[in-house]
Amino acid sequence: MNDASRKAHWENVYRTKAENEVSWFQESPAPSLELIDLARPAPAAAVVDVGGGASHLVDALIDRGFINVTVLDLSEAALDAARTRLGDRATRARWIAADVTKWHPTQLFDIWHDRAAFHFLTTAADQAAYVERLEKAVKPGGHVIIGTFAMNGPERCSGLPIVCHDAASLGRALGGDFELLHTRLHDHATPWAAIQHFQFSVFRRLIEGVNP
Repeated sequence: MNDASRKAHWENVYRTKAENEVSWFQESPAPSLELIDLARPAPAAAVVDVGGGASHLVDALIDRGFINVTVLDLSEAALDAARTRLGDRATRARWIAADVTKWHPTQLFDIWHDRAAFHFLTTAADQAAYVERLEKAVKPGGHVIIGTFAMNGPERCSGLPIVCHDAASLGRALGGDFELLHTRLHDHATPWAAIQHFQFSVFRRLIEGVNP
């Protein structure tokens, strides 16, 4: 799928379906919040939610007093849905409509969060482009949280092929500058009560001259 087709696909998804009509919908982003808490971030910590779309994570972070939250998604329609839901509070976040594999970060982040974006990158080139952007965006000592379908997860989602991962495959993708801190499995219940097997892994970017 080329860049234009990928964008068109996701714009169509979010323009034709309500937020609770997609399989990845979560009323509460509890698993992500628990993993963000492992980093012990201050309210001023810079957090980017990659592929955040219409996720409720931004709502929860604003409710917790975070003041430097960015939501990045390929679909403008997804971001519009989130901004509409938040109303006046939407001004407390930064919104970026971009393909993460083409994005040029303009700031450094303490926390990079991605729930269910990376597993849609099925080519080595797209995965490498994602990691290149991540390396430019995450501070030394910063945390990377990536949730994907687990190794026993489905082969497709939203009509698209995906690549299942575990902590080891994500570690190989990120390279030696990132150390694995935590990994866990999570069974996500879709709005129609089907179970999807996810894994979440937390990495920390090493600080040159400090880490072994």
